Order: sequence, then structure tokens, then C-alpha cells
Amino acid sequence: MSVTVRPATDADVPVLAELMSGAIPRHPVTPQRWAHEVGELRGHPLGLHVAQWLAEEGGVALGVALALQLPGIYHPDRYWAEVLVPPQHGRRGVGGALAGVLEGHLRGRGARELLSGAYEDQPWAVAFLTRRGFSGALRSFDNVLQLTDFDASAWAEEARLPDGLRAVSLAELAVEVGMDAAIAAFHAAFAEVREDVPRSSPPTPHSLESFRDHLLNAPHFFPEGILLAVTDAGEVVALSELERKGTDPARLDTGLMGTRRAWRRRGLALALKLGTLRLAQSMGVREVWTGNADTNLPMLALNERLGYRPRPAYLEMRWGGV
Repeated sequence: MSVTVRPATDADVPVLAELMSGAIPRHPVTPQRWAHEVGELRGHPLGLHVAQWLAEEGGVALGVALALQLPGIYHPDRYWAEVLVPPQHGRRGVGGALAGVLEGHLRGRGARELLSGAYEDQPWAVAFLTRRGFSGALRSFDNVLQLTDFDASAWAEEARLPDGLRAVSLAELAVEVGMDAAIAAFHAAFAEVREDVPRSSPPTPHSLESFRDHLLNAPHFFPEGILLAVTDAGEVVALSELERKGTDPARLDTGLMGTRRAWRRRGLALALKLGTLRLAQSMGVREVWTGNADTNLPMLALNERLGYRPRPAYLEMRWGGV
């Protein structure tokens, strides 16, 4: 019996999520979250391209291929391309069959730059991409903090914000000024901070409207976990996000964390990060995950001081260029 590849449909979302989680167990995805993310891409005002395929043998799903245009690093000729096969289905030609369909599809669209990636403790996956002309673009680490080992009291001084600033969650700020105004203040800081995050491609601005829709419609929206440093005038000058992304209720992920340029070197982001860790502890969370590029040496050093420990590195890879 041979492996066949067909386009995936919305009815396949549970199978897609299961296969993606099996291929990348460090970052499992729920069907609800994947359906939401694909729906956001399809409905984006940039008119993003989304294509998905399933490899099957005898009616059993074995792997997934994706071709996506990402709004955060958009270019009309740039695509995120990925082949995901859980280990139990490897070494059967599944990846090659999916890659053949994916490559033909992207050639037909005139793609000039492809981004993909693999973990360095999966050398076969890195080799799979290297054979197809990909090379390294950005190396990053998952860093994991075991909260049972974290002593918040040892960081009491660093957890204090300077005079004139207060720490509030997005949920608390929404009670004070309304959700739309709170999101607008959050967006102003978020848009500036994300411009300085190390990445393989230049960032595309997020409009306030798309940012608000992304937040409010996300199945993992967690406004209590978004901690903001706010001035007396109501300006958000620093932020630290906790996110519920995966399938484990005892785990939270860190989203964007940082400070607006005019307010840096005052310990604001660290104070907010400590606030999110205290919140996670109060919720009974066991682990907090974060990701950092290996070029972000100050953040890697800070995470090590806090007790985060690195996992195997993720190598983002690029073919071509725009």
C-alpha cells in the first residue's frame, strides 16, 4: 500500500492538530487553536495564502504539509513551508511525498523565499531541509522554568516598579477604561516593542483593528496574564504576556515581553515578568516556557538567573530570499 497526499479540509482539523502535536510535542496544539489560527490567516486583510495537505496510507493519517503566509513577516513572495511527520510514521517516504506536493505548489505560486525549521536534536529533520537547499537563518531556545524551584521572595526588590508607574493586568485596565481603550494602550506599546525582537525577516506592522480582533477572538485569550506598566497619564510603557497555548493546564507560555525605547534600562520588563511568575504560581502552574534567540544574550542571561533552563535549540531555516 502506498502513501497518498490530498488537500486537507476543515473536517481534518482534529487530525491535523494531533499530527502536528505528535511531530512537535514541545509545542502541542489543540484543534480549537489551530482552527482559529487558520481562520485568522484566511480572513486577514492582506489576503494571505493558506494550504494544507494530509499524507495517508490505507486511510490512516501519517503526516502534514503546510504552506502559509504569515502576517507578522509578510511579503507576497515569502511563505512558511513545513512538513510534519510524527516519529512513529517516519522512514516510510511520508516526508518526501508531502515535500514533493508542497514544492510543486509553491513553484506554481512563484515563491521566492521559504522559511521552515527544525530542532537540533532532530538531525534528520535538519538534514531534510538542508538537502532541499535551506540554510540557517535564526537559532533560538525554549527556556523552561520549574515554578516549584522558583523563590519569588528572592526577587522582591526587582519586582518593584519605579515611582509614577503601576502594574495592572489588561483585564484590570479594561475595568478602569473599557476593553477597547485598554487594548489601544496595549497595542501602542506592543507595536513598538515587537520591532526590536530578533527575527529572521522584517516585522510587518499590526493594525489596531487586526490586533484587537486577534486578542478578543483567540480561544486562549488570557487578559489576566497580560501585565502592563502604566503611567499616571495612562500610557503603557512595558508589558509581559502569559499565554495559554497548549494542552497542559499546568503549563503557561510567555508571549512578548519588553519595554518601550524611552523607558528602557529601568528594570520595568523584569518587574512585570516577576509579576507574571507570581501569578502563575498562584494558579498552581508547574512550568513556564519562553523562547529567545541565541543573539539575545541579555535575556538569556536573565532567564538563567531566574532559573530557566534551555531545551534543545530550534533552527529556523531559509530557502531563497526577497
